[in-house]
Amino acid sequence: MSEENAIVLINPFVVPAEKLDETITMWEQARDYLQTQPGYISTALHQSLAPDATFRLINVAKWESAEAFQTASKKMTAEADLPRIEGVIADPSLFTVIRRD
Repeated sequence: MSEENAIVLINPFVVPAEKLDETITMWEQARDYLQTQPGYISTALHQSLAPDATFRLINVAKWESAEAFQTASKKMTAEADLPRIEGVIADPSLFTVIRRD
């Protein structure tokens, strides 16, 4: 499958300032797990330049299909033992590209 047809996961994170480094480490652990799963294409973590931004981190990932992401996500929840970080709120959603430049 080409990246042009990929499903895009956009996951903004509300992160308290004192939890930023811990959250990035948790994201790295999730990335390391998910990149071994079928259907994974790529991911990139973005950090806001504004320290008072609502979403201090935003993850953008590409998957071959919604089903591949959902299966991998459920498997990660059951197996990866990622830490829960107080005050961190994630809001993941899947998208498809409808316009390109």
